[in-house]
Parts: sequence; C-alpha cells; structure tokens
Amino acid sequence: MTELSTILVVDDEPRSQEAIRRSLEEEFAVLTASGAEEALAIMEHCAIHVVLTDQRMPGMSGVTFLRQVRERWPDTVRIIISGYTDSEEIIAGINEAGIYQYLLKPWHPEHLLLTLRRAVELQRLQAENHRLTLELRASEPYLRGHVGAKRDRLRQAFAMDNIVRTANSPMQAVCTMVERAAHYDVPILIEGESGTGKELLARAVHYASARAERPFVVENCGALPDTLLESELFGHKKGAYTGAGEDRVGLFQQADGGTLFLDEIGETSAAFQVKLLRVLQEGEFRPLGSNRTVAVDVRVVAATNRNLEAEVKAGRFREDLFYRLATVPIRVPALRERPMDIPELARRILARASASLGRRVEGFAPDALECMMAYAWPGNVRELQNEIQRMLVLSDRRMLDLSVLAQPIRQQSTLAPAWVPAGEAGGRLEAMEARLLSETLRRHDGNLTHAANELGLSRLGLRNKLRRLGVDEPVRGRGRPARVTDA
Repeated sequence: MTELSTILVVDDEPRSQEAIRRSLEEEFAVLTASGAEEALAIMEHCAIHVVLTDQRMPGMSGVTFLRQVRERWPDTVRIIISGYTDSEEIIAGINEAGIYQYLLKPWHPEHLLLTLRRAVELQRLQAENHRLTLELRASEPYLRGHVGAKRDRLRQAFAMDNIVRTANSPMQAVCTMVERAAHYDVPILIEGESGTGKELLARAVHYASARAERPFVVENCGALPDTLLESELFGHKKGAYTGAGEDRVGLFQQADGGTLFLDEIGETSAAFQVKLLRVLQEGEFRPLGSNRTVAVDVRVVAATNRNLEAEVKAGRFREDLFYRLATVPIRVPALRERPMDIPELARRILARASASLGRRVEGFAPDALECMMAYAWPGNVRELQNEIQRMLVLSDRRMLDLSVLAQPIRQQSTLAPAWVPAGEAGGRLEAMEARLLSETLRRHDGNLTHAANELGLSRLGLRNKLRRLGVDEPVRGRGRPARVTDA
C-alpha cells in the first residue's frame, strides 16, 4: 500500500483547522497544530512533506514560522493562507520564506485539494531531483539512461491511446483534433467544465509534440492575485519589491523550449491580460524590476471552464488575447455527454484506486454500473473518481454494488430513464447511445455532416447508427421534426 504524504495544518482557529483536515484527510495523513511553536515541536519528530499555515496567529506569524521551516527543513513545501489580500508581510516573505503558494480566504475545498496534490508532487520531485543529483556524481552514464527511460515512460503515460473513449464517443473527435494540433507549434485553447480532464489533454499535446524533451510547466492563473501571478510567470529581480531578496526565474523562462499550461486563464484581470498578450506577440517579457527583456521560445496551452467567446462579448476578456490563445480551440465534452465511456473509465479508475488503497475487488455489479451511466455527473471525471474511491472504502464485498453507491446517483437513475427503450437488445447502453446521437443532431439542427464530425464518424456510419438505434427522425428545438440533411 502506498504511504500517504503527511500534511501539517497550523491554525489557531479550531473550526478552520478541522475544516481543512476534513478536506484533506481522504488523500493525506493530516497532523494539526494550534500555533507555530507547537508545529515546530511536531516537525522535530515527524517527517512533514507540506506545511499549510494561517498567517495571523497569536505569537509567531505564518511568514515568520515558514522562515524557520525553510532554514531547518528546506525540502518541506510551504503554503500560507490569509484573509487579508494586502498583507505586505506575505508579499515580502514569498521569497525569503520560500512560500510555494499563497491562498486567500475563503478557500474552496477542491482548489485546496488540488493545491496540496501539486505541492506533494513538487516535494516528491524535489526529493527525486536530489537523489538524481547524487546519482549523477556517482554514475553519470547510468543516470543519463535512467532519465531517458523516464521520458519514455512519460510519453507512454500521456499518449493519446491512453485517453479513454469508445468508438462512438464524442471524445474521438477531440482526440483526433488534439493529435493533429500537437504536431504544429501553435497555441491551443482547451475549454470545458471543471473535472473533464483539460490538463490531461494539455500533457498529451506536449508529449506528442516536438517539444516533448523539454519542460512541461503548469500554473493555475485563478489561484493568485496579479502581483504574485506576474512574479510566478515572469520572475523578478532582487529588490523589485519589499522582500524580493534574490532574483527569481519565472515559469516562462523555466518552460523555455517546452510547453506552459495556463489553467483557468478566464480568471485573469484585464491588466494582466495586456502583459500576457505582449509575451505571446513578441516572444519576450521583462521580469519585475528589470530593464532588460528576456526572449523565450514557449508554446502556450491555455484552459478555462468559461465560454471565452461569451466573455469577450461581455467585455471581460480581451478579444486580441482570445485570438492569440485560440489558434486551435478544443472543447472537452462533459461526462454526461459521453455515458458510453463511463464503464471503461470506471474500470481504469477502480484499478488505480485499488492499487493505491490496497483494496482488491472484482469490479462493478451490473446494476451499479447502469446507475453510474445514467447519472449526470456534474463534477465530471473528478466526481466519478471520488465516488469510486468512496465505494471502494465502504464496500466489504467482492463486487461494488448499489449498496455503496451514493443515494443521489441511485435516485437520478430511477427518476430519469424515460428514454430507455423497453426490451431493446442493447439495454441501457444502446439507449444512452441513442440519446447522445439525438442530442448531437438537435444541436446541429439535423445536419449529418456537422454531427458526424463532432462524433468522429463518417456520414454513412452515422446514418447506419441512426437506423439501428431507431432515431432516424431527430427532433429540432421546440418539438418540431427535423429533416436529416447531408450538407
């Protein structure tokens, strides 16, 4: 069984401490302390991977505490939370205390969990890099082969073939577009709801491109205020602002020659969008506090859960930046639009969760799988992952069945199966396929060519499916019959 990473939560407010602990305890081993002195005592005896601390506490502040952590345990990742956006001490301590992330209250559980996952991964990479450095000194030829093998494993892990989709899934068209676009060095904009796997597609783009040997760097643009986001992306010179005690290399420079993934790009301010536009236009930027520009060769892949075209029309996003980012726009379908993929997705998630938790089961009972296919999954693949982990923990049977499936999923399955044809040989799976085809045709007003392109099918293949599934007469909006057309 994989050993859980240990998170130390430091907060003098018991309710806040408990809320954070509850959000993290399913994935991490969580220790808590009510102040800096107690936390330092814990760290003397326990190996801590990540420290998450409040800023305003009696006695020692969060920044002062993290300065001590950096001096004594430099490999521990340091995160600070504050409800005060204008805290000069935090800004000054970003570099002095080596703070990895600055979170604002009120925090969102999913964002907090994502931040901790990345922090743990950073800590793991730092430890691995340290180990590799030692190996390099001892045996450079061996290490070179080892790193090359690691790159090959990354390419295999994020290959397009590993993205789950069935033959008639709308993900087929997405993957075809991603695979084609990956080979051309142009910006890509990935749009889709939260939890649909946008970062996975961005990594697939990188490892299928000519930049695969170079870095893949990630930044969540919605997690930081403008000043910190600029420092993260563009870097700064010593003395650029209070507390900038050393030069900092930004992520654009770190990603030179590779790919920079800008997640939640729709959350950025108008002022920051202007600065980002210049980098994309000129291929250069100026670190904070510097008089010199730095030229970089970076491919930008951006992602958002917003409709950026609508944001442009509403005046909340710059039109020129939108067109710079969206040379190739790709929309990732929500999980409810691809129910035929759920069985295979669920099986793969179960295999990983079983290995991680050390809990072996044979699979899913048919009735549980049917309910999962009928559910809308508002949280998309991320919600599906959480549900399967929960089922695995709660079940003591060899198959995961309805007894451990969450009540809302069972309820929706029984309330909304009116479109399931009684007695049809394919049962619910074919009925779901029929519903998907019907909805796709409705969106394209009965246009077979457009619908087939979205589904990754030929017109002939789509016609054959329509006849087989009994949806030869798709319905246009407001209930009027729609004519199926070829052009």
